[in-house]
Amino acid sequence: MTRVRPSTSTSRENAAPASPRRPTPAAASLRWKIAALAAATACLVALAVGVLVHLWTAHDIRDRAQARAFNSVYSAMDTYHRTGTLADGAQLDPGELPASLRHPTDGERHTAYDGHVDGNSGPTVWGAQRVDGPGSPVLAVEVNMNSEFYDLRRLDATMAIASLASVAAAVPLAVYGAGLVGRRLRRVSETAVRISAGDLDARTGPTRGRDEVADIAAAVDLMADSLGRRLRGERQFTADVAHELRTPVGGLLAAVDLLPDGETEDLIRGRVRDLRGLVEDLLEVSRLDAGAEQPAPVPVPLGAVVREAVTRTGLDTSVSVAETQQNVETDPRRLERIVGNLVVNAHRHGGTPVEVTVEGRTVVVRDHGPGFPDDLLRDGPRRFHTGARERGAGHGLGLTIAFGQARVLGGELSLHNAPAPDGGAVATLRL
Repeated sequence: MTRVRPSTSTSRENAAPASPRRPTPAAASLRWKIAALAAATACLVALAVGVLVHLWTAHDIRDRAQARAFNSVYSAMDTYHRTGTLADGAQLDPGELPASLRHPTDGERHTAYDGHVDGNSGPTVWGAQRVDGPGSPVLAVEVNMNSEFYDLRRLDATMAIASLASVAAAVPLAVYGAGLVGRRLRRVSETAVRISAGDLDARTGPTRGRDEVADIAAAVDLMADSLGRRLRGERQFTADVAHELRTPVGGLLAAVDLLPDGETEDLIRGRVRDLRGLVEDLLEVSRLDAGAEQPAPVPVPLGAVVREAVTRTGLDTSVSVAETQQNVETDPRRLERIVGNLVVNAHRHGGTPVEVTVEGRTVVVRDHGPGFPDDLLRDGPRRFHTGARERGAGHGLGLTIAFGQARVLGGELSLHNAPAPDGGAVATLRL
């Protein structure tokens, strides 16, 4: 049986990409904010119109009442001079006459507003004029505005009902219009989430209208195009470099075999093998990035495959398999690759003892070291970046490959830290 080469050093920084943080449901919130703003605007407009109409109507009522009082005094004064009798409504020195009209100093007609309300009588306007000269009685006429102000109150009620009807009609229209904008924004948001999750082919596409939302959608699509071109260029460059290095590295390894045995030969052979492992890992990463890897699933006993993978690492690791273990349909070669990388990573960057547990369709690899750093759990992996203080052990692609192979198998590989007091890093593979 061909011996499976253990992965080169993996890194705490090379975990699976952190799941993209989905945006909050801002579209629904925006819809109701716009509706509330429209309702508030409609209320303010209705209130302003109602106040203006009320003030203008009240002023017009007072002006017309003053004109009536002025003309009534003129008519009553003419009748009094001709017949010596008082016309209907005219009075001489009435007790209710406002103080400003009791002692006019000239013979001109004057009017005054009396807002006093007594019983069923509403506000009134008085017109008054002295009959002859100083010392003569004052002829006064009272014009009651109760019916006019009653009509004003009815107008206010009508305006209030019309305002409420306007608000009731404006809110649904605002909700509908905001919903149209919200749906367009949601499309842009969903596209951005898909791009952040790795779907570089996601596009918003053409949107209706020529407004800011359309500009945002076009900018997101342009960003996706640019990002896709750059990533594809980087992936192609990685694949080309690994492919071009594979032949000279193979030749170099063959040449090393011709060297005489000794300490120098062993050192050179180890370095060349590390270089070959790096090239093969780069090729594997490039194939995973390009989506060229396809699984070959077959029914296998999960516990036996995991034991074999751990044994091939040559590292002291305990394996615990549940008694009711069942067969699973998966690609055993890729599964061994994942488990081997996780075990090597646990030994190299964690602490002993390292334990592997198989239960159902789940494989858990745990060490008792310091655990994964927070930035790895938060931000995901960075290739060619190891968790060690010095980059002397490994090239930082092991966990990247493990997560890529897990995606090919349709499984889920997650990382977290075990709670105190034992602590340690925990990698969980769910098939």
